[in-house]
Amino acid sequence: MQRRALITAAPLLLIAPFAARAHHGWSSFDVERPLYLEGRVTQVAWRNPHAEFDLELPDPPRLPADLAQRALPAQSATVDGARLLKEARLPTRKDRRWHVELAPLTRLQAWAVAPLKVGDTVGVLGYTFGGEKGDAVLRAEYLFAAGKAYGLRSSPA
Repeated sequence: MQRRALITAAPLLLIAPFAARAHHGWSSFDVERPLYLEGRVTQVAWRNPHAEFDLELPDPPRLPADLAQRALPAQSATVDGARLLKEARLPTRKDRRWHVELAPLTRLQAWAVAPLKVGDTVGVLGYTFGGEKGDAVLRAEYLFAAGKAYGLRSSPA
């Protein structure tokens, strides 16, 4: 019986560190420093616990001139999107590839976000780790895709 339990549990123990590293709670991210990234989607995983994709930035990256004036959709959570757009900046780190975490699929469906595809050009406003330390990961607050803006913190209002 113990041998069977060990055989069953062994694969789970091997992948646990990778699963924990792949999913981050909000507390690890610096929500006082919104970043804006725009580029080309190079890889997509449209699955739970949240959809995610890899983004390749142009060289050099830039902030769109109209970013602070963009209209944002109303959502059920209280998010000061206008302030975030005004405070958005480019990252100081020089990574050309970023891993972007979106919302859970149920929330993306509520917003009617079409699954991203490799080659799509998108923009994201969100947060990375404090001090921009660690991996080049961005937790998205807003997604700009196919001419639309989506709030990802909650469902549409």
